[in-house]
Amino acid sequence: MTAEPTKGHPSMSSRPRRLGRDTTVAVICGLGVALMVGAAYAAVPFYNWFCRTTGFNGTTQVATAAPTGAPLARQVAVRFDSNVSGGLPWKFQPEQTEINVRIGEVVTAYYTVTNQSARATTGQAAYNVAPLTVGSYFQKINCFCFTEQTLAPGEKREMAVVFYVDPSFVKDSENDGVNTITLSYTFFPLREVAPKPLASGETDQRKGSL
Repeated sequence: MTAEPTKGHPSMSSRPRRLGRDTTVAVICGLGVALMVGAAYAAVPFYNWFCRTTGFNGTTQVATAAPTGAPLARQVAVRFDSNVSGGLPWKFQPEQTEINVRIGEVVTAYYTVTNQSARATTGQAAYNVAPLTVGSYFQKINCFCFTEQTLAPGEKREMAVVFYVDPSFVKDSENDGVNTITLSYTFFPLREVAPKPLASGETDQRKGSL
């Protein structure tokens, strides 16, 4: 007579089937993770496009020219906020913290940024406006955001933002009680700046004289 397999110990013939199932499950899980990661990366540019198009989450709009017609009589106060993320040794501040502007008036405001370290550093600014309902009406003609800014050691730079509040702002009942708009920028650190290659015949002063 053939001895039956002992309970609790699977037979040798069942082990390959179990290994096969485990491998299949692992492959499916791996593919799922890869698809989710790919979707996440694809979602970033789509989200940015969506925000810029609709003004969602306080994202301002990009204008190519000044509005037609004279500015309206209604005014709003525009406050300027500045922030620097950790790891970036910069001092960043607006030249004016608040100004009054007429709806439809093109305004230029200035920020200054100073590299307080002894080495060149690179940063890039992101922005938004508050309250969030204003995002689709705050039009920027010129701005330093989303552009890499590399500052030499101790360098101070002045940066301008040219904007206006679209006249259609007054037709939106959600903005009837809005008297103040806050434009906020945050600089984030980027990669280290690579040393500039020396031109042919140039002496590398960094190494000193031999």
